[in-house]
Amino acid sequence: MSNSTGSNYNRLAVYFDNSCPLCRKEIAFYQHRKGADGIDWVDVSQPDNAPDELSCAQAMARFHVRTTDGRLVDGGKAFVELWMQLKAFRWLGMMFSLPVLRSVIDWAYDAFLPLRPRLQRLMARA
Repeated sequence: MSNSTGSNYNRLAVYFDNSCPLCRKEIAFYQHRKGADGIDWVDVSQPDNAPDELSCAQAMARFHVRTTDGRLVDGGKAFVELWMQLKAFRWLGMMFSLPVLRSVIDWAYDAFLPLRPRLQRLMARA
């Protein structure tokens, strides 16, 4: 799979850290939703799977998706793109596509990131 931005993309690609128990559980939730079969789910904990523009560490540090027009987006914007592909979450994606709310989801995602390591440790123990 080529990951360069100049390529023609037919499907949304979701890049996720499968080595993270929290991420793995969240992605599994989305993978079982209507529309998930039209998404490429890419485990970036495998070094060769990171998008060309990112190192493996960069790809694992934040949530990324590649849109069907080849843009690589991260954080809250990435969740909006994912939600737009899943029927049950499309309303949420549309809501957070609004400029005012997009800034809210970006802020919330950035506020969550410092908590992620502690949550990962808790999930690993469970």
